[in-house]
Amino acid sequence: MPVTTDLVATYRGPRRVVRRLLAMGPREDRALVILIAACVVVFVAQWPRLAREAHFTGQELNPMLGGALLAWIFFAPLIFYALALICHGIARLFGGRGSAYDARVALFWAFLAASPLILLHGLVAGFVGPGPGLQAVGLLWLLVFLWFWMSGMIEAGWSKA
Repeated sequence: MPVTTDLVATYRGPRRVVRRLLAMGPREDRALVILIAACVVVFVAQWPRLAREAHFTGQELNPMLGGALLAWIFFAPLIFYALALICHGIARLFGGRGSAYDARVALFWAFLAASPLILLHGLVAGFVGPGPGLQAVGLLWLLVFLWFWMSGMIEAGWSKA
C-alpha cells in the first residue's frame, strides 16, 4: 500500500497497519526509510518556528536550519534506534515475544504516522507562537504518537504465537 494510505489507515486502526508492515518480513532498509522519512518531516516542520525565531531575534536563519538538519537527519535516527532497543528489552522483561526489528518498526511507524500533527505543531509554532494553542497541539501529537506506538508494540510483541 502507498504510505499515505497506510498513514490514514493508522488513525483508524494502528495495529492492523503494523501487522501488515511486519508481515512483509524483516527488512532493515524499510525500517530505516520509515525513520528517515519521519525525521525529514520533523525537520521540515521546524522551518516556520525557526523562521519566526530568526526574525524576532535577528539571528541568521541558515545556521539555525543547519543545526536542525544535523539534529534531525543525523543524530535523531541514532537516538531512535537506541530507544527502540531499550523498549524491546523492557518488553522482553514483561513477556514480549517480538524481535528487536518488530520493536523498531512499531516505534518508527508511530513516529511517521503521527507526523501530520508535527507539521501542524510547526505551523502553530511559526505563525501563532508559544501559548496554549501550541501546547494543545503538542499534547495532541504526544497522545497520538503514544497511542500508535503502544498499539504497535502490542502487535509486535504480544500477538506473536
